[in-house]
Amino acid sequence: MNKLLGRLGIFAVALLLLVFVAACGGSSESSSGGSDGEDNNSSSSDKEEYTITISNSVEEDTPLHKGLIKFKEVAEEKSDGRLKVEVFSNAELYASEREAIEAVQAGNIQAASPATAPLTNFVEEFMALDFMFVFDDIDDANSMLDGELGDILKEKLEEHQLKGIGWGSAGLTQITNNERPLETIEDFEGLKLRTMENNIHLDSLKEFGANPQPYAFGELYSALQQNIFDGMQTTAQLIESSKIYEVQKYITIMDNSFTAEALIMNKDFYDSLPEDLQKVVDEAGEEFTTYEREISKEYDAEAIEFLTEELEANVLSDEVKREMAERLQPILDKYEEQIGTDIIDLVRNH
Repeated sequence: MNKLLGRLGIFAVALLLLVFVAACGGSSESSSGGSDGEDNNSSSSDKEEYTITISNSVEEDTPLHKGLIKFKEVAEEKSDGRLKVEVFSNAELYASEREAIEAVQAGNIQAASPATAPLTNFVEEFMALDFMFVFDDIDDANSMLDGELGDILKEKLEEHQLKGIGWGSAGLTQITNNERPLETIEDFEGLKLRTMENNIHLDSLKEFGANPQPYAFGELYSALQQNIFDGMQTTAQLIESSKIYEVQKYITIMDNSFTAEALIMNKDFYDSLPEDLQKVVDEAGEEFTTYEREISKEYDAEAIEFLTEELEANVLSDEVKREMAERLQPILDKYEEQIGTDIIDLVRNH
């Protein structure tokens, strides 16, 4: 009997010790997390880290890549390291920008920075940026994305599980060729020109009498070298970086169409972030926009200066630009139903 009482006593003491330890543990947890369980969960959320993987297809020595690095720096600094940003350039993750956009939609990566042209496959309203001779200069083009048109495009992106975070710029497009200077509309007659797979660009160049065709940019240098095309259309930055000038004779400074870059994010991922981190992402997106555009203008000016020394260059006159813009009015009419009258009016009347 005495042995039994002794064992019961030891058991009772052990039980009391367990209760005491549990009570101490609960007290310690409350002091670190707040007065109740809800505050403790909030503290845990405040310390949670999130990774943002960004895909883009350009080289590292480009305004777009440098703009994305600025986004990374701002996001990580302002979040005190709770946001971790990984930037993958040179099409390292996805061979095409369309694949990258689809990966963001599916949540396989958190963000991408494609040109706006491939976004027309998802949001037709982006075609409003593709019309030729509707913007006076790069600042005029950028202002459209900073205004009502940009707001509409961001709303449309959200319908496709995408969130617009910022707008970059690759500049205005120029035309190179091996046949002759382009000084009038008649000079376009019969020219075989490579352009993007963009119906508005194709229709517009046909209106001038040219023979435009889409072609993979990565194979364009050899195609020009073999005279498959007489010339091509893209931004000065890209003409220089791709060394297209080595296989072309003439360049016409036309500033005829706008090439924008979008920083997009998976909407569900953005919505899952705590409110303070959403604010950080928004601020980093604004920094990306400002910084990338500033560098892009510098790169473009330097590229045009370089190309006008390497090639026989001419600047299209304002009179001919107005004549071309008038010739292209039916193109705006053609796409009005598809894009929407309100958006076409914004482009026409901005």
